[in-house]
Amino acid sequence: MNMHEGHQNHSHLDVHEQRTERGRETRKVALVSGGVNLLLSLAQIVVGLLASSAALVADGIHSASDLLSDVLVWFAARHAALAPDADHPYGHGRFETAATLGLGIILTLVALGIVWNGFERLFDTDRATPGKLALVVAAMGIAAKESLYWYTIFAAKRLRSEMLRANAWHHRSDAISSVVVLVGVGGAVIGFTYMDAIAAIVVGVMVAKIGWDLAKSALTELVDTALDEEQVGEAKQVIMGIDGVGSVHMLRTRRHGAEASADVHVQVAPHLSVSEGHMISQAVEDRLIRKVEALTDVTVHIDPEDDEDAPACRGLPLRVEVLQALDAAWREVDALPAQHEVRLHYLSGRIEVELVLPLRSLTEYPDTMALLSALEAAAADLPWFGPLRILYG
Repeated sequence: MNMHEGHQNHSHLDVHEQRTERGRETRKVALVSGGVNLLLSLAQIVVGLLASSAALVADGIHSASDLLSDVLVWFAARHAALAPDADHPYGHGRFETAATLGLGIILTLVALGIVWNGFERLFDTDRATPGKLALVVAAMGIAAKESLYWYTIFAAKRLRSEMLRANAWHHRSDAISSVVVLVGVGGAVIGFTYMDAIAAIVVGVMVAKIGWDLAKSALTELVDTALDEEQVGEAKQVIMGIDGVGSVHMLRTRRHGAEASADVHVQVAPHLSVSEGHMISQAVEDRLIRKVEALTDVTVHIDPEDDEDAPACRGLPLRVEVLQALDAAWREVDALPAQHEVRLHYLSGRIEVELVLPLRSLTEYPDTMALLSALEAAAADLPWFGPLRILYG
């Protein structure tokens, strides 16, 4: 194994280890959150039914939907951590995105049910007054949800997980909705029974807003929206700092879960060797992955000129056809040694030719300019023929 292969394998191994560790930590957060939501939803629904509080039952249903979201997070984290395979060459990060979209749709549907039930209760003249136990459970909901928010947001920042960040803010909105429930239940307990129904409606609207935001962000990612301008600008700055890079164009990025991939066209000096161009492309890939936090996969296209502005070389003949045409054109030039090498450079819509002759040709055919003129004249009728250079070595 050569040094480049070893470095590349090491980089891929590091990415896989990071995915595995990130998946393990995300599943742990989902399990803790799921346990809390299970206990809380049971308490809220049971006490809400016993105490005749529509707001508390709505909050319980909300907590139950959170439990479902925790299951989705666990499932997505488990699959997103898997290494790329034949069916998923870019990894499994989109499982996380799909789970976020599913969560957003579920929350929106739950919200519609909560709002509908709230309006029904609001216009019900025989509303029962919630008991004081409902106040205690509503207060417990606030404490539990706020605690889950801080626990999850710290994990999201550490693991760079948009899915966990979304779930954290989901917990924060749950805490706020529980405050609304507490106010509604409190108002109902002291005689304003309609406040319980109003609180249920407010909670439903808040849940709908969360569901919409989650679904929108997931859809944005699924249609391959680029990284933000700041990250793209950072990537361009990193590339331009690499020795041998002349310019950058067609830099495209897209997200898949917490990770992102990029492909970019990098312009280098037009007559570089293939190996040096490849080395520059490897440096671009390695440095982007190291410097730009979200990027885990980079494809680099090396350009010898700006192919957005220069005449296109597409359609020009390839090497075998070129050599056949040159051999036919130069057959009558007696000064051309049998031993020679031809290098081709596809630039500005034409083919530049470098003819490399052995050093002994300098003594056998000392008039290089006469040889150059004869070769150029013989190939002048070839439509793709560009500048010709003679080198010795």
